[in-house]
Amino acid sequence: MPDPLLLDDLLLSRTAIDRAAHRRADSDWQEVRRGDGETRVLWLAEGATGVTEAEGGVRLVFSSATDLPLGTDISFLGVDALDRAYFSAHLQDRSAAPIRADWKSLREVGRALSDIDAGLLVTAVALDNWRSATRCCAKCGGELTPRNAGWSLHCVVDEADHFPRTEPAVIVLVRDGQDRALLGRHINWPPGLVSTFAGFVEAGESAEAAVRRELTEETGVVIDDHLDAVQYLGSQPWPFPASLMLGYHAWASDTTIKVDETEIAEADWYSREELRAACAAGELKLPSAISISRRLIERWYGEELPADWSW
Repeated sequence: MPDPLLLDDLLLSRTAIDRAAHRRADSDWQEVRRGDGETRVLWLAEGATGVTEAEGGVRLVFSSATDLPLGTDISFLGVDALDRAYFSAHLQDRSAAPIRADWKSLREVGRALSDIDAGLLVTAVALDNWRSATRCCAKCGGELTPRNAGWSLHCVVDEADHFPRTEPAVIVLVRDGQDRALLGRHINWPPGLVSTFAGFVEAGESAEAAVRRELTEETGVVIDDHLDAVQYLGSQPWPFPASLMLGYHAWASDTTIKVDETEIAEADWYSREELRAACAAGELKLPSAISISRRLIERWYGEELPADWSW
């Protein structure tokens, strides 16, 4: 039986931060930390944050909390092993940030970050996307104001509280009786870009049922009905804008391919040798290292794949 822990090192699941959720509603503690020169602030604007090249990778660029301009919209991210607090600042215009840095997205720098920086940035991006998408109360359309250190939005009209959304999605690498992998190309992707298959869990549906439904809807392939045919392997936050990706391997009973041509343009079965040859020749490109799809493919393949095989 494959080791189910092989997906416990997903790049966007790493963290070395204590979220200290009990401190979010502690206004006195929050006020003290916002005035502490040791407190660090991570700046977000236009989907990017400030970074700098460092030995062995990339580092996030922080400012001191004492440099926060009056009225800056911030969220509490947590504390590190030294009890240093971290906040993220939400900006419309990066020129307002009191830092000098290159601005990069999480997709661009995720794999090069340390565990602590990766955990901070994933959380900050998720909160920033939620705040950007939640402009008014979903119940009455009223104005929203931040509470709980940025982790809730309170309606000033009906006093409803709104919290960050996380939408569960499944992603699966399907294998056949010859241990080939099924990969496909989304209809919006150029030829040669392939990945595993994914979709959102619907209301009233289990994640395993979603795996079976999505795969058949998109490709026509049917997953075997025995209990071990769908194997859960791990999860990863994917804050683009608000997903939690649940990763699976599954085994097919009916391998006949008939793509829906609505979401999937083409799909095919690949042996390890066929995948290696196609990628080495530049005929196929696989997902980037920060994606759980890449790790699902590597787990089947048996080893880490070359970086230049990525999109």
